[in-house]
Amino acid sequence: MRPNLPATTPAGECVFCAISAGRAPAAFVHEDDDLVAIVDLCPVTTGHLLVLPRAHHDDLAALPAEMGARMFGIAHELAAALRRTDLRCEGINLFLADSAAAGQEIPHVHLHVIPRHTGDGFVLDADWRIRDRAELAEVAAKVRAAR
Repeated sequence: MRPNLPATTPAGECVFCAISAGRAPAAFVHEDDDLVAIVDLCPVTTGHLLVLPRAHHDDLAALPAEMGARMFGIAHELAAALRRTDLRCEGINLFLADSAAAGQEIPHVHLHVIPRHTGDGFVLDADWRIRDRAELAEVAAKVRAAR
């Protein structure tokens, strides 16, 4: 069972803002002016990383699109780096939980880079049944109209 992670520091600051500013500890694997990447404190598997903007954005809707693209680019580079290490890594998941309903525990947008291997125990469980084509067309129409 995953422990409850603190969303804030003892002083009430967003924990990811404190980490990215150097006011809270973390093991960094990437740092630039806008983004950092750290080793997850509570990893799914060894090598689990988080890519996050230095600036606070609660969720994906608040994140500028260009910053999201840069986050994905850094995640892509780190995924390749994980494969070059001696860490067990037969595959990679990129995972972004957008809001508490989606499993976001800390309200500062972040992208998980999770090395995967057979039998690692990580699963996403859902109703994976094939849907009716009319239902798919209706969903597509709603999304197109909302763009």
